[in-house]
Amino acid sequence: MAYADQTTSGNRIVSIILVGLIHVVVGYIFISGLAIEAVKKVAERVTTIDIEEPPPPEPEDEPPPPEPQQQAPPPPVAPPPPINIAPAPPPIQTRPTIPPPAPPALVVPPPAPPAPPSRARGATPDNQRRWAARIQENYPSRALREEIQGTVGVNVSISPDGRVSGCTVARSSGSSILDEAACQGMQRYARFNPALDAAGNPTTGQYSTSITYQLN
Repeated sequence: MAYADQTTSGNRIVSIILVGLIHVVVGYIFISGLAIEAVKKVAERVTTIDIEEPPPPEPEDEPPPPEPQQQAPPPPVAPPPPINIAPAPPPIQTRPTIPPPAPPALVVPPPAPPAPPSRARGATPDNQRRWAARIQENYPSRALREEIQGTVGVNVSISPDGRVSGCTVARSSGSSILDEAACQGMQRYARFNPALDAAGNPTTGQYSTSITYQLN
């Protein structure tokens, strides 16, 4: 824009100077008595000078229009929940109070027959004096030589056939020789009436006794 204005102003100044010179020349011609034709030619030349106008300035580039802003879609609106209209409750029917039925008659069963008496019993010695004497007569020879004597307490197990199936020393005589001899004698010579269960059948039992070894 500034360059075009400067060019236009320069051309106008030049034109003015030329017009001034033409007037001086024309005046001079008039003064010098030149012919009128010369004046006309000069005037035609002056009038036919083309003064080029500068081209109009190019329009400035307009800024692009702002882009339209994207608007967020409106939030979804949930439909209201359906309203359940409960039907009217059925009418309440009242009934007269019915008395409860009478309780059934209590039937007492007859008493059970008495159980038969128990026939259970423990084992008992069979002719104890006899087999006890045989055990004492079977005096250990070593105890005789060392003159050892004493009383041995034993616990024995009785089988259903009345024999001793096991023996333990419950009270020692102080001599292992007499203790061993007492259990061996019980298992060899002792006899018992076996124990009975509630039905009267022979069963296993227990018995405790003492064997005394005494020198004459």
